Amino acid sequence: MLHKTMKNWVFKITVALLFGVMVGCIGDPPLPPPVENEEEIITDVILSFDPANSSSKVIARAIDPDGEGPEDIVIVDDIILATGVTYSLAITFENSISGESITEEVEEEGEEHQIFFQWTDGAFSDPTGDGNFDRESDPVNYIDKDVNGLPIGLSTFWTAGPPLGEGNFRIVLKHQPDAKSSDSNVLTGDTDIDLIWKLVIQ
Repeated sequence: MLHKTMKNWVFKITVALLFGVMVGCIGDPPLPPPVENEEEIITDVILSFDPANSSSKVIARAIDPDGEGPEDIVIVDDIILATGVTYSLAITFENSISGESITEEVEEEGEEHQIFFQWTDGAFSDPTGDGNFDRESDPVNYIDKDVNGLPIGLSTFWTAGPPLGEGNFRIVLKHQPDAKSSDSNVLTGDTDIDLIWKLVIQ
C-alpha cells in the first residue's frame, strides 16, 4: 500500500513539473526584432572654409527646420572662394530639433561613416579632378581618419583653382555599418545627407 502511495506522489510531482515547464514556455515573451540602422535626422549642415591667409572664413549652410517633415532642406549660402587660396574645411551636422550633435556621432562611429565629394572639374588645383563619386581612390584631401585608418571627411583641405563664375560643390554623407572599406564608394550603405552648393571662385 505504501509503495502504491509513493507511486501516486511521484506521478503527481512529475505532472506538476511538466505542466510548469509548458506554462513557462508558453509565457516566454517573443524575442525583439533586430535593431535596424536608421538614417540620421539632420536639420543643419554647415561648411566652414578657413583660409590659410587669415582672411575671413567662408560659411555655407543648409537648413531643414522640420527634420523629417514635408519641407525640403534648403541651401542658404553659396560657396565663394578666392583663387589660389588654401582652405581647411570643417563640416558640421546638427539635429536642432533634439539638440543633438550628429557631428559627434559621425566621429564616434567613424568606421561606419564617410563623406564623399564631387565638384566642377578644375575648380580646385588641389585636389585635382572632380571628386571621388565615380572612383573612391580619386583624390580628396581627407585629414581625419577612422580607427582603421580610412577617411571620414569631417575635416579636409582645398586649394581654389582659377576663377570660376558658377560651379557645383556636392557632399554625400554615407552610413556604411559593416561595409566601409578601402573599396567602398558612394553607392555603399545608406545616404544620410546629399547636398549641392553653388560654387564661385574669384
